Amino acid sequence: MSIFLGYVFLGLSLAAPIGPINAAQLDKGIKNGFFHAWLVGLGAITADAVYMAAVYLGVVHFLEIPFIKAFLWCFGFFVLVYTGVETIFSAGKVISSVRTKNESKVKSFMSGFLMSLSNPLTILFWLGIYGSILAKTAAEYDKAHVILYSGAIFTGLLLWDVTMAAVASSFRRFLTGKILAFISVLSGISLIGFGIYFGLQAYKLLF
Repeated sequence: MSIFLGYVFLGLSLAAPIGPINAAQLDKGIKNGFFHAWLVGLGAITADAVYMAAVYLGVVHFLEIPFIKAFLWCFGFFVLVYTGVETIFSAGKVISSVRTKNESKVKSFMSGFLMSLSNPLTILFWLGIYGSILAKTAAEYDKAHVILYSGAIFTGLLLWDVTMAAVASSFRRFLTGKILAFISVLSGISLIGFGIYFGLQAYKLLF
């Protein structure tokens, strides 16, 4: 049981560092409430599942080809900068008393999914940390334990998703419209910053 909880904590600690997903969740929670923020996180976790399956099935070597790496950095740059700019331009529409109803649930989910799928840092994590965890667990335990402990990591990711969604949506009750708009702009700048970092990494790989 203690080993299972250790893997849950690992999942929590992996999701906790401030990154593009957390910034996007904060923005969505402020603008659209808990469910939309949760969907952003769920989209990101779905992308994590794709990479976890890729590592498990051994197709990770394909992702280490320089051209593929460069493409992923470029794709991440585009997704994050686009999302960041959209976040900044829609910041003025944030009203503290009324939640916007016109945001598509599918769009919230897909923004989290694409952001995580196109994030090379996510890929490097699943290649590096999960790859080594998988190797260690497979060496010591049977397949059932490998699946159990992988599930524990996901439990940690889901717990963080719910926590972030709750925090982001509850912010809205206590903050004025101007402060909410300011947070939204900061969130957008943060996403653009991550995007520029990805763009620089692509440039270094290509040139």
